[in-house]
Amino acid sequence: MRRRSAYYGGVFDWETAERRLAELNALSENPEFWNAPQKAQKLMRERSQLESSFDNIKTIETDLIDTIELIELSEIEGDEELLVEAEDALLALKNKSDHAKLQALLSGEADSNDCFVEIHPGAGGTEAQDWAAMILRMYLRWANMRGMKTEVLEEQDGDEAGIKSATIKVKGENAYGWLKTESGVHRLVRISPFDSNARRHTSFASVWVYPEIDDTIEIDVAESDCRIDTYRASGAGGQHVNKTDSAVRITHIPTGIVVQCQNDRSQHKNRSQAWDMLRARLYELELKRREEAAQSEADAKSEIGWGHQIRSYVLQPYQLVKDLRTSVETSDTGGVLDGKIDLFLSAALSQNATSESSED
Repeated sequence: MRRRSAYYGGVFDWETAERRLAELNALSENPEFWNAPQKAQKLMRERSQLESSFDNIKTIETDLIDTIELIELSEIEGDEELLVEAEDALLALKNKSDHAKLQALLSGEADSNDCFVEIHPGAGGTEAQDWAAMILRMYLRWANMRGMKTEVLEEQDGDEAGIKSATIKVKGENAYGWLKTESGVHRLVRISPFDSNARRHTSFASVWVYPEIDDTIEIDVAESDCRIDTYRASGAGGQHVNKTDSAVRITHIPTGIVVQCQNDRSQHKNRSQAWDMLRARLYELELKRREEAAQSEADAKSEIGWGHQIRSYVLQPYQLVKDLRTSVETSDTGGVLDGKIDLFLSAALSQNATSESSED
């Protein structure tokens, strides 16, 4: 099922949004509205986002009028201090407008959903596993700075350091919309702390982001198409580790998709979460198929598809993080690895919107 959208090509459609908000207000007044709590919460979140968009646009419009009047007044009176004040207000207004524009770009079918983030090290043993752990920490820090909640669903420790794999769930407003462009291969260049000869190493880690699905989206999965394995959870600190086969792995045979969950002591709860993850992966696969069908250039799709290098993080011999799709770069490598990745997310969203507009 496709959700109604008040955005078209990254532009807020005022009339469509007004009609949708009126519809949501009417639905919320229905006595049976909360009989389906999950669906009701989703609709209330959509209503809140629409109200916020209206408020932002009205505020920007009012502030712009006030600032123009302030500039005109400063010119009439020849007041330099007042002109500087007006210029500062105009700069603040630009920043607010840019933020509103980015929010408007989050208009995809599942952009408002929570999401899952899978991280796997590439070849290279301990060095790659340590890099995968750094990537995991980067996303956890990013989510925390944005006030989003995270849950580690599965994490396998590396042999000496780092991780062999990890899956986290990110919960928050437009979680999938913000993170969806992070799918791909991330490359690290540094002096290895695990090399006694202090040589420079190149490591790779892959990231896969896919949206959680809700009850407005139906994904049918036949159990006969799946293989379900249980195993003993592994990881530091769990009291249930190596005592019960609580961890669950589900393999979807037709597509080869594998999901696993071990965060709970209950096998039943891990199984339920794993099924949710599998349905989400299949939904994400369908979204990708739609995108591929709509793309006129197959090569352009492969550049941003999962499994291809999207960003390079160089720590030695110089400091630079560069996105290979948008060419956005920064020398603040420490900040990026601490979760300050909004400049890359914003650029990727803008680029995608521009590409979609040109295709239309």
